[in-house]
Amino acid sequence: MDRDSGDFPVEGREALLAPDEAVTTALATGAVNVKTFALLGAASTALAACGGGGGGGGSSGVAVAPVAPVTPVVPVAPVPTSTPQAQAARFLLQAQFSVPEADMSAVVAGGPKAWLDSQYAKSISMGGWDWMASRGYTTPDANRYYFSSNPMNNMIWSQLITAPDQLRKRLALALSEMLVVSIVGISTTWQSPQVAGYWDVLNANVFGNFRALLEDVTLNPAMGAYLNTQGNLKEDTRTGRQPDENYAREVMQLFTIGLFQLNTDGTVKLDASGNRIPTYTQDDISNLARVFTGYDYDYTADTRVTVSYNATNTDNVRTANYSKRPMTNLASNHSTMAATFLGVTVPASTPAGTALKTALDTLFNHPNVGPFFAYQMIQRLITSNPSPAYVGRVAAVFNDNGSRVRGDLKAVWTAILTDVEATTLPTANTAGKLREPIVRFVQYCRTIGVTTATGNFGLGDLSDPSNELSQSPFQSPTVFNFFRPGYVPGNTALAAANLVAPEFQIVSETSVAGLLNFMLSFMTNGLSDVKPDFSVVLSLASDTQALLDWLNLRFSANQVSATTIATIKTVLDALNVTAASTDAQKITLIRNAIYLLMASSEYLVQK
Repeated sequence: MDRDSGDFPVEGREALLAPDEAVTTALATGAVNVKTFALLGAASTALAACGGGGGGGGSSGVAVAPVAPVTPVVPVAPVPTSTPQAQAARFLLQAQFSVPEADMSAVVAGGPKAWLDSQYAKSISMGGWDWMASRGYTTPDANRYYFSSNPMNNMIWSQLITAPDQLRKRLALALSEMLVVSIVGISTTWQSPQVAGYWDVLNANVFGNFRALLEDVTLNPAMGAYLNTQGNLKEDTRTGRQPDENYAREVMQLFTIGLFQLNTDGTVKLDASGNRIPTYTQDDISNLARVFTGYDYDYTADTRVTVSYNATNTDNVRTANYSKRPMTNLASNHSTMAATFLGVTVPASTPAGTALKTALDTLFNHPNVGPFFAYQMIQRLITSNPSPAYVGRVAAVFNDNGSRVRGDLKAVWTAILTDVEATTLPTANTAGKLREPIVRFVQYCRTIGVTTATGNFGLGDLSDPSNELSQSPFQSPTVFNFFRPGYVPGNTALAAANLVAPEFQIVSETSVAGLLNFMLSFMTNGLSDVKPDFSVVLSLASDTQALLDWLNLRFSANQVSATTIATIKTVLDALNVTAASTDAQKITLIRNAIYLLMASSEYLVQK
């Protein structure tokens, strides 16, 4: 795998079946047809989020905000969300995955900021590494989990679907899609515990300071294995060997400062000739790479174990404790050369710890970091195209939380989630963001409920676009995430308006149909040990309007229009479910209701 490859190809998104035609087909049959509504989903998604048309390809850029503000086009009347419950639900769906009753009541009673403060004060739930250890996934035995990615998949789905600190988990997921580690690019033993340890680093730092997060990410074993700081050796004049530059490049390009100098509002600075100004050069990369030499796993708490399997075979493996410990530095492998980057020089023979501090302090204090981070986190949580003013307000909080502290992430999350552009329903049909598949799936599981007899959460890697989600946590194909911040769907109203839609980079007719078919299959049969549980809404099945009102509030904050709700209600009423109907009949109706609502463009586009 080439972790530094550029944009991913995306198939064209030609609308194959008009939504009205698809609905007519469903009404005629009185039930939901998977193929029909997969096509409905493909058409409605493309039409709503892109303004119609098809196309693919498009350029993505690299985490660069628009050069100038863009006026939203084609205004439409907003869907009413004037009730306190709907306003609270909308806020909660930006901040986390679902709308628990207690959280909705708390937001209605005390407002978003008080609710956020209460969540920041919550203790962190069981970490991913400890969860793995509790289930034997870190034990070297005949199961040979040290060669498997399945424990990581089980861990992350369990965390996202069941962990009580839902805000922390949602924001950690957002961080994981900027500070990317993917198990796809880790081929060492104990790859699953390493990624679990990385997930724990994100969770531990998500309410802390960005500077501490940056250091913990840099020294994490999974990041070391993924971007080659683990085992990175100093230069050797005899052989011509030079330090690996992978992390030095990506920590600047993707994690902190980006390719071009930015104004505080995230717009790109231009020189006197109108050209963008690079933030760094190849020399900066080569010099910074010297700082990241000499690091390797910390094996001090580990021993080697001989594992027998298949009666006659053995493995000799280390125990897994190193996978959760920061990497350590071996001085003899660390570069003694001077390193000059971004206007700062680390003198020759500087100890590794001092050199690392200088490098990370330099990156952290670069003026690009505030707007660069703000822009991408707003994209992940609120809208694909935040105004420069919005980015500027959040960047200002990153730069100074009001108490002269830079990088206070709690202050940044509060600024993002309580900004006027987050709390005000937009009126343009190009506003908002496409809900990414992971978020949709976790929202369903948390809102409707699932059961697991074993507690393993063996959902696996759900990245296959043909019959799964086309996205799965920590399974990104490259360090550039599943989709790029600057991705523009070609031949669309968004492209014409110079707007981006990152999540559309993983959208195609195949992926839309695959996801909808997967959701219907999951709602019918479950997957592995995870089964659907409709008990929370079973009593509403005989009152289709009450059921749809309950679902609409919790899935979309009432943003699925009355017209769409009425159309779905007609489909449901044709099933003739009453209070006396069997539970199986009621569940069939509920499943159809959720399926149709989640296939609608008004749900798929979060506003």
